[in-house]
Amino acid sequence: MVERTRTLGFRVAFALGLGTMIAAGIFSLSGTAVYRIGSSAVISFVIAALVASITAAAYSEFASIYSENGGGYLFTSRTFEEQDLLTYAIGASLFLGYTGTTAFYLATMDEWFFLFILPESVGGVLPRGTVGIAAAVLLGTLNARGTEESGAFQVIVTAAKVAVLLVFIAGAIRFAGAGQATTTFTGSFGSVVGQSTDILSVAALAFITFFGFSAIAASAGEIIDPKNTVPKAIAASIVTVTVLYTFVIVAMVNTPETIAGQPRGEILQAGETAMGKVAAAFLGPVGQLLIVAGAVFSMVSASNASILAASGIGSLMGRQGDAPRKFSRIHPDYGTPFYSVSAATAVIAGLIFVFITLFGHHGVLGALAAAPSLGLEPLTGFATFNLLVPLSVVNVTLIYSRRNKPELTRGFEMPLVPYLPILGVIANLALVYKLPTVGVVIGVGLTLLVVGAYLLWGGALEADELVREAAGERQVVSLVGGGGDHALPSVDDRFTVLVPVNRLERAVDHARLASRIGELHDGAPVVKVLNTVNVPDQADSAAFLDTAEERMSRLESDLAEIEGEVTADLLAEGHVSRDVAFDILQTAREDDVDRILMGIPEEHPHITEKVEYEAPCDTLFVGGGDRPRDLSRVTIGAGGGPHHTALLDLAERLGDVGSRIDVVSVDPEGESGIAEDVEPTLAVFDDDEDVHVHSLTGENIAATLVDQAAEHEATLIIGATRTRFLRQWVFGSTTDRAVSLAENRGVPVIVYATAAAGGYRGRLSEALFAPYRYLRKHL
Repeated sequence: MVERTRTLGFRVAFALGLGTMIAAGIFSLSGTAVYRIGSSAVISFVIAALVASITAAAYSEFASIYSENGGGYLFTSRTFEEQDLLTYAIGASLFLGYTGTTAFYLATMDEWFFLFILPESVGGVLPRGTVGIAAAVLLGTLNARGTEESGAFQVIVTAAKVAVLLVFIAGAIRFAGAGQATTTFTGSFGSVVGQSTDILSVAALAFITFFGFSAIAASAGEIIDPKNTVPKAIAASIVTVTVLYTFVIVAMVNTPETIAGQPRGEILQAGETAMGKVAAAFLGPVGQLLIVAGAVFSMVSASNASILAASGIGSLMGRQGDAPRKFSRIHPDYGTPFYSVSAATAVIAGLIFVFITLFGHHGVLGALAAAPSLGLEPLTGFATFNLLVPLSVVNVTLIYSRRNKPELTRGFEMPLVPYLPILGVIANLALVYKLPTVGVVIGVGLTLLVVGAYLLWGGALEADELVREAAGERQVVSLVGGGGDHALPSVDDRFTVLVPVNRLERAVDHARLASRIGELHDGAPVVKVLNTVNVPDQADSAAFLDTAEERMSRLESDLAEIEGEVTADLLAEGHVSRDVAFDILQTAREDDVDRILMGIPEEHPHITEKVEYEAPCDTLFVGGGDRPRDLSRVTIGAGGGPHHTALLDLAERLGDVGSRIDVVSVDPEGESGIAEDVEPTLAVFDDDEDVHVHSLTGENIAATLVDQAAEHEATLIIGATRTRFLRQWVFGSTTDRAVSLAENRGVPVIVYATAAAGGYRGRLSEALFAPYRYLRKHL
């Protein structure tokens, strides 16, 4: 059995929803909405938020049942297991909805580029849609090749988007004055009854801005405690966005009568670019540049999230046989659902080409009388239609699930079932009725076309073990050492070493070394070998479970070969996770391990850094040109600082059991370093231990330490040093040089990092240690 490790907490889940909602919708629709109905645009956005909230509640309940990735398509397929045509239609419609939404975002960005960024000499030559199509291809290429975004990055991006909107709102209030801005806003409301048709039409267009809640539910398989986190994150993101958009409408209502000689009405009528022009009046040229940059950035980041969602739907459909099997295939080099990402990118580029480049208002064929007039509003209608219809089905699915599957455990329950879901269906269909007709017609036609293609094709066989329930708790999945089928040993009071491995060929050597280190402490040690398969953001972790199982089988087989050689009980665990460092740290905390022993991830230094600074226990990073085995002879420096002090306990324990310890004190030549005092290092050893001191002069400390270890055929044990803030090193300048030189000389190296020096306080103290040492010597 292999576990899925969840890595996203409430903060990241909230940022995911909020960041997806702050996109082209608010930047392009605010001008159109205020032009049509003035301050009543707030009512439209609130209606759109309420309609989205109903289906969001259904999504939350389903996410608490099926805590996996897939969103509405997964919920429908798990509820109507025998209705292949229905689940296919929902999946295909959502795929078109996500790609249509991305096309809308990038087409809006394209308009901003042509108006605010591209010089006239360039904009006059390039066809409209060119920038949007280029951006779609670029984003698709990055996602197909496995570009990753961390949770912290998502939070930062979302905070930047919110900051841009707050700057715009503050600029409007400062420009008009708080009192006058409020008066203008309240005086711009029209008759709700008289404007009801326009209010609903704007609400239908604005719905696309709130669909970002589905991004949270679609990532339920990666969210920690999804039964509680998903509903809270969805509710918080919808409320926050509604409040932000209300203030944006307040700002837009206060648009001056003229801007750069252009009347207010003409500016707002421009719709998709109105906010950028209004920003010039509120904030000046520099402020306008900030808003334009923020808008483009928001559209690109939201587009990236939508591409991920679309490719995720395509990959899941491929595994269930509702799409070509290639859609679920993981690229051997990139580790992503390459074909699904490529298909989504092609559809996005195609939609921009048709709606904007060919038949848009400034399109190649848009000026012809016989050609259909498309553009951004019909594209919005197309995308929103393909979102609202599946959402209606999800509401019906919830009613069916309540009545026919009452035995399911529901961590969150939507209130007022079936009445509220029925209201959701009616509200969704009412918004469909108010969408631009041509966009809906194209949406219906394209959906019928893909459904007809499915009927002709007949689908593919469903993949074995498609969706697995994610484990609620961590469990030891295999006992390797100890033999037989007896119960797993109690490890509460035993020295435990966690050994994360990526390269399986290193697992046996690292397990031997971990057992040797564990033997130095009281009691029989436990060695837990952890194999984590990294899942790119572009892929569903369920697609990697088979790969993880295969690696686990190989790992268990390799470890079984050494069970008679080591004294430790060997345990093997398999996980799949989007964040390997997080998984290592979470496993170490939950299993309360005493040490972590792992290789140095040469291609992923961020894993090393995160584990070193945040580990709950001391960590040993193994590198160099060979794997250390018996530690019968070790070389250490004179050193200084918390990491070196901590490694002395290991060295002293090795000395107690007969290992020879060579302490090397180096006086570096020239300005390459400062000699360390050897006495504090020697003070930890007893007189009866085999300790030898070598006082040498050399070019630099690292090279001399490696030379001595190579000469004595010893393992070099060195602490992480204190100069990483002065130069870009992983462990520190001396340590990284030593690791690099040892690799070339075939010398095994253990880099020792103590948990006592972790965190921000540790980083600061390490950064200050080098200048402190220099001043101590010279003053």
